[in-house]
Amino acid sequence: MIKTKSVSEEALEQIFTKARTHTVWLPESVSDELLQQIYDLMKWGPTSANSSPARIVFVKSKEAKDKLLPCMAEGNVEKTKTAPVSAIIAYDMEFYEKLPKLFPHAPARSWFAGNQPLIESTAFRNGSLQGAYFMIAARSLGLDCGPMSGFDNAKVDTAFFHGTSWKSNFICNIGYGDSSKLYPRSPRLDFNECCKIL
Repeated sequence: MIKTKSVSEEALEQIFTKARTHTVWLPESVSDELLQQIYDLMKWGPTSANSSPARIVFVKSKEAKDKLLPCMAEGNVEKTKTAPVSAIIAYDMEFYEKLPKLFPHAPARSWFAGNQPLIESTAFRNGSLQGAYFMIAARSLGLDCGPMSGFDNAKVDTAFFHGTSWKSNFICNIGYGDSSKLYPRSPRLDFNECCKIL
């Protein structure tokens, strides 16, 4: 019987069981090369018809941060200002135009073109999946994450995506978190509270 080998306990701790959402950041930069490595890992995660609708803007410069900060909820301004990088995780409402490249063995573009409800649900669902892959990839490469939904999507879309088919989903600060500033970990639901085996 073929069995895939599990990753190490250390890896599971880094990605899941000991990983935390960070809001206070150490003053260490994140290189452009490391940002590309995140993408080059996350892109392999599965999506419907390999649609890959996620699009990412890495906000690093002072000028870009100055555009982003007015879009943030008050409680998220400082953590975003001090994060080395704030990634806007977006999705492309015209993702289907890439399907001839991404899904070449079937006429997948025709499944979506003109079907707005299907476009919207596919883009949002699969873009969200890719956002989760993004965080797993970032943590795998030694970075900490601080995902947030406390911001004005319309303002972000106007500031960063005006004239495009991209829409913001959520924002994820990344860098090296200050573990001394973490609150005690919140509990999670037990298996029998939210799962059934039928």
